[in-house]
This record gives sequence, C-alpha cells and structure tokens, in this order.
Amino acid sequence: MLSQTMKRYQTKQSLQRELQDVRKKELQQLCTQLNVLLVDKMNSRVEGAYINQKKLQNHTRQLQLNTANLQKQSDQWLKLLDNFNQALKEVGDVVNWSKALESEMTKISHTLAYAYKGEVENTPSEASLLE
Repeated sequence: MLSQTMKRYQTKQSLQRELQDVRKKELQQLCTQLNVLLVDKMNSRVEGAYINQKKLQNHTRQLQLNTANLQKQSDQWLKLLDNFNQALKEVGDVVNWSKALESEMTKISHTLAYAYKGEVENTPSEASLLE
C-alpha cells in the first residue's frame, strides 16, 4: 500500500513537473513574443524620432541658407542705399556750387554794368566834342 501510494505520488509529481515544464515553455514563448512586440514598438518610435530629427536638421540647414542669403541681400541693399545717398550729396554739392557760381556771375555782371554805365556817363558825347 505504501509502495502504491508512493508510486501514485511520484506519478502525480511527474505529471505536475511535465505540466509545469509545458507551462514554463509557453510562458517563455509568450515573454519572447511580448519582448519582440515591445522592441518593435520601441523601434518604430525611435525610427519616427530619427526621421523627425533628420527633417529638423534639413529644415535648420535650409533656414541657415535662407538667412545667409537674406543677409547678403540686405548688405547689397545697404551698399546701394549708401551709394544713392552719396550721389544725392554730390548732387547737392553741385547745386550749391552752381548757386554760388551764379551769385558770383551776377555780382560780376552788375559790377561790369555799373562800370560800363559810369564810363558811358563820363565819356564826352560827340556833340560836346564838336563844340
């Protein structure tokens, strides 16, 4: 009786071990599948972050190029504006020079007219010469 009980116990233990081994293998397979799913999900998120980072880098590079081009264009406009201002100053100088020249020429003209008028008055007329 004891030997039969022992045999039944060992058989039952053996069946439980086998069942436990089967469940352990199933659990390992489920854990492996879970790990694969988690890694795939994480990889897809990492891949998305990497793609977004590359896009940001490309946009940043393009923005830097656009900024450099805008800076060059602004510098060209400033240079053009400086040249225009210088030309306006030169035109203003020419206008002032021409006004000064005109004023001097007017003074000379008045002086010559005054001198000529005085000469004409001091010159004896033909009638007075004939007398």
